[in-house]
Amino acid sequence: MAKKQFETLFYSAGGVIALAAILIAVNFLTGAFNPRIDLTQGSVYTLSPGTKAILSRLEAPVKLRFYYTQGGTAVPVGLKTFAKRVEDLLAEYRAASGGKVIIEKFNPEPDSDAEDSAALDNVEGQMTNSGEKFYLGVSVSFLDQKAAIPVLSPDRERLLEYDITRAISQVSAARKPVIGVMSGLPVLGRPLNPMLKQQPAEPWVLASELKRSFEVKKVELEAEKIDDDIKVLLVIHPRNISEATEYAIDQFVLRGGKLIAFVDPYAYFDQQPDMQNPFGGSQAGQSTLYNLFKAWGVDVGMNKVIADLTFASGAGPRLLPTLLSLNIEALNQEDVVMNQVGTLLIPFGGVFTGKPAEGLTQTMLAHTSKNSMLVDLIIATLSGEPSTRGFEPSGQEQPLALRLTGKFKTAFPQGKPEPFQPRGEKKKDEAVKKPEAAPQLKESAAENSVVLVADVDMITDNAAVEVQDVFGQRLIVPRNGNLAFAQGIVEQLSGDSALITLRSRAAFSRPLTVIRQIEAQAQQSYLGKIKELEDGLNQTQEKLQALQKSRTGASNILTPEQQAEIENFRKKSVETRKDLKELRKNLRVETDKLELLTKVINIALIPLLVMLVGLLLAWAKRRKIAGVAKS
Repeated sequence: MAKKQFETLFYSAGGVIALAAILIAVNFLTGAFNPRIDLTQGSVYTLSPGTKAILSRLEAPVKLRFYYTQGGTAVPVGLKTFAKRVEDLLAEYRAASGGKVIIEKFNPEPDSDAEDSAALDNVEGQMTNSGEKFYLGVSVSFLDQKAAIPVLSPDRERLLEYDITRAISQVSAARKPVIGVMSGLPVLGRPLNPMLKQQPAEPWVLASELKRSFEVKKVELEAEKIDDDIKVLLVIHPRNISEATEYAIDQFVLRGGKLIAFVDPYAYFDQQPDMQNPFGGSQAGQSTLYNLFKAWGVDVGMNKVIADLTFASGAGPRLLPTLLSLNIEALNQEDVVMNQVGTLLIPFGGVFTGKPAEGLTQTMLAHTSKNSMLVDLIIATLSGEPSTRGFEPSGQEQPLALRLTGKFKTAFPQGKPEPFQPRGEKKKDEAVKKPEAAPQLKESAAENSVVLVADVDMITDNAAVEVQDVFGQRLIVPRNGNLAFAQGIVEQLSGDSALITLRSRAAFSRPLTVIRQIEAQAQQSYLGKIKELEDGLNQTQEKLQALQKSRTGASNILTPEQQAEIENFRKKSVETRKDLKELRKNLRVETDKLELLTKVINIALIPLLVMLVGLLLAWAKRRKIAGVAKS
């Protein structure tokens, strides 16, 4: 018996020692090879291919200085957890760079050398609720170039990889990118011109902000060639653009230049003389890139603007369905620029229709709700009840801004168009030798990206910012995310081409979307009731007019038939309002039930299932042991 107990003890001890040896060996091997497996939805711990492509092209080491005050007791626990995720992400940069990214960690406590270093690297200190100062930021340096992310915030965590990669791309660039601005409006300002009776105009805030980060060059609207040093061409309201200029833009895109175009079927802030009005009236300007859009498979109708009751501005008599106030539901949250825009204001914009041409991929950046439709220009600025009369939703989300990606083909396969020659004008001497034109490009050599926006008013100072005068200083206050959107798109396209494909990191939290869908469906029913009420009103008015015509005499006293019609309409109105009230009540009840059920499932059901599985396994194990004991 003693011998058997000794053997059992020997084998048990040997098994424990063998298991310990295996664990040590596995730990050593995993530490040597550093394997990584990301099983999270959206791969939140994996660098994007765009980041890896930029890191692979680094010619010298890049230093990432991570400043984080670790000794602060007043720092919230959530912020500490976020700082750990930042540190893990930086480790991924070091691993993916093959040694070209060097991570340096600093703990900037008060009155320390690390705090002085943070100040020199433009990393800003933050204050806790208790008044304690702490640092959480990153500085990126490459040779003598330096860029900083002064404050890292959990609110911008989805764009953390983009911010770091963009900083690396900026410091490793040889010079500031050149941005070309072509416009039919005074975007870059305008001097006084008494000959043309033009008043001077200050540069738009957008232009002033772009000049902080880029070299901005003006490109005339009649240009027949885009300079080779321009990396991004910003075309804003190309009113009456010629085919020759469109050809220049076409060749610019085919040789790899990035294009951002703002066009508009109803540019409210560009009032032009109305040639059809003999009394000297004005009308909103229009702009498009007809030949380019046709070749790319997209179109913007010049006779209609988009109205959207879900994203309409105002309420009641001030409801304006054509002044869209977009929130995150209308913005592509997977795009690194749109993810942080927040809100957009689109005044009297259009939408893109059509199917992208072969070889091109379309990505919606901003879109309408399904509760939208195109309306005629004549009612673009109507508000209140007249603006919704006869409203019939399209049932589709329509793109307000989009990105086209792929290999572009020329919109002018027959070659450069001939300049416009007015009838009766003598032809120039053919003997005059013309400068040789560059060979025409038929197709882009590599994939390229173009961003198109169906509104111009959104980036004007009137819609995008509020200018305040504070103690003699000009203070710019953004009204919405319009300015951030335009700047972000320019920054994205002007950087490394890999930045364009860089995804927004998946969020750690998952919002509920079913509730929003139910609310949208109820809103459609609500809109149907409104349409039914309007139709009933029109029918009653027609009957009243018919009774009025058939009435004899000049008396203004209502006949019994007219009084009956009016009474019937009043009863119908009361019944419809009652139905609408009941619909809203049912919507709230249904939404509350769904929200409660979802919370129960997410919070209680999964732990309950785990507990039940554990109890079943324990019960099965006990039955097995009891069966062995009986045998």
